[in-house]
Amino acid sequence: MPELSVLLPCYNAADTLDEALESLARQTFRNFEVVAVDDGSTDATPEILTRWSGRGLPLRVLRAPHRGLVPALQEGLAACRAPLVARMDADDRAHSLRFAAQVDFLRSHPAVDVVSCLVEAFPKAQVRLGMVRYLAWLNALLTDEDIRREIFVESPLVHPSVTFRMAAVEAVGGYRDPGWAEDYDLWLRLSLRGARFAKVPQILHFWRERPQRLTRRDERYSLKNFLRAKVHYLKRGPLQERDALILWGAGQMGRWFSAALLEEGLSPAAWVDVDSRKIGRTRRGVRVQPAEALPDLWARYPRPVVLVVVGAPGARPLIRQRLHTFGLVEGRDWWAVA
Repeated sequence: MPELSVLLPCYNAADTLDEALESLARQTFRNFEVVAVDDGSTDATPEILTRWSGRGLPLRVLRAPHRGLVPALQEGLAACRAPLVARMDADDRAHSLRFAAQVDFLRSHPAVDVVSCLVEAFPKAQVRLGMVRYLAWLNALLTDEDIRREIFVESPLVHPSVTFRMAAVEAVGGYRDPGWAEDYDLWLRLSLRGARFAKVPQILHFWRERPQRLTRRDERYSLKNFLRAKVHYLKRGPLQERDALILWGAGQMGRWFSAALLEEGLSPAAWVDVDSRKIGRTRRGVRVQPAEALPDLWARYPRPVVLVVVGAPGARPLIRQRLHTFGLVEGRDWWAVA
């Protein structure tokens, strides 16, 4: 029985699959199996998997008609035999120490359910500014406290960089397709169930950036659906038993976010902003007030909550400091959601 199963969905990955499998073959940790799900590939992917099966890599291949990523993940997860499961994508590369470091971390931290690592995007010429900013944010979130604090900002874990305890993921229902990103959905469900997260503070996963990547083509990964995911789980977590929802940020993101709130039957009781051009205007029929009015607004309600809907670079630390001066505690009184 292996200690680690590597879940590797593959679909028309012939251009990159050899590179991904080579990085698995070079792992210093050896007690693992690779469960590769060929999701109905029409290129040379099946032949590549067959060839690697004969090279000594502990590789089991599941063949299936093309149904998409989530069914492939569901089928592959059901076939994994180990108590720990590492995700890997067919177009990425894993550092040779990745599995050793992550398995060792989970052995020595029994309370942690999901461990990731620092991530580097490649090839450099394809990495856009948005990705640079995202990875800078993501790689700064190392501890469970860090990850939980900002889990509603964006997905704080790169899916193919994680190793998780099978029991924890099975306890929340495994992979699902709710109409938004399946990995972000899983992190949010785990978070609400009290799972603990961490990262090994080393670059151990190399994430391939290319225009045809699924996250750029599939509507499930659109901004609209990310907002839907956030609001869905906010309603079932931090917004439960709250009697007033105050939004900080009356710009475009605030308007988009409030539309997602309305879809879930939620509406802001108040808006605040620091932009004089927005103060005094109305959003969803509610007047936008200056940030200085927040303490008075807060005092009007027994159980209010603030959601910060400002995604401009550098804005979140400034708002965090301002809310701290108001005596509001992040993760209890307010959450950043953009």
